[in-house]
Amino acid sequence: MNPRLKKHLGQHHLIRPEACDPLIGFLDPGGHRVVEIGPGGGVLTGRLLDAGASVDALEVDTAWAFELARSLRRRGLRVVVADAMQCDLSRLPPATLIAGNLPYQISTALIELLLPLFEIFSRAAFLVQREVAERLLAEPGSGEYGGLSVLTQASTRVSHLGLVRRGAFRPPPKVEGAFVGLEFRTPPLAADEMPRFAGTVRLAFSQRRKMLRNALASGWGRKRAEGVLAEAAISPTARAQELTLADFLRLHQAASPLGPEPLGRPNRS
Repeated sequence: MNPRLKKHLGQHHLIRPEACDPLIGFLDPGGHRVVEIGPGGGVLTGRLLDAGASVDALEVDTAWAFELARSLRRRGLRVVVADAMQCDLSRLPPATLIAGNLPYQISTALIELLLPLFEIFSRAAFLVQREVAERLLAEPGSGEYGGLSVLTQASTRVSHLGLVRRGAFRPPPKVEGAFVGLEFRTPPLAADEMPRFAGTVRLAFSQRRKMLRNALASGWGRKRAEGVLAEAAISPTARAQELTLADFLRLHQAASPLGPEPLGRPNRS
């Protein structure tokens, strides 16, 4: 008998192997090392192994980790009982791939955690909540566009790989899922400057219904906010969701060297 699924861990296991095909096609994992987050019952794990990958499967649930190791005895598989949010992924070798059916409550935080690791990961493919996929892919001016969109698109090329219906999971979640692919690239600023850039972006979106000068003034003060906007040639009456990545880079550079402090680690949501 399989272990019990735990609601507080967001466990919705895939039950249809063919649903993973878009992810496998994007990753092209043959001959590569793949870190899999949350393997659960091993449907995606098996597909990765079939494609010729070696898999390090990180499973936070001890019972399911032992079940996976027992039921899927395959060469190239290593099952590790670990919370991906607490692992030092920066110690992995370059050109590692990463994939997983992410628990919805950690998906955005985990993706933001991976963005600085562009020298480690070449590609990533995740199954996330459809709403999260829409935020990752969103363009300026859309309702879904926000800080996550800007920061992810600054460090990766994001691709929509397809929707996954609720019936592909056990138990079915309340919302649809979507596969997204990330191709990591060198960010537009030095690595040690990116956390400060993230602070600029988050401050701009901190009061997204307000004009940009008011949102920035909440952290910088009105005089400085208006001066930075003028220097960056951005209208003070604009709103954050109207700005492109290039606009945010100009805004941040205009605020340097006294840009906003990083706002801390993102919430696990």
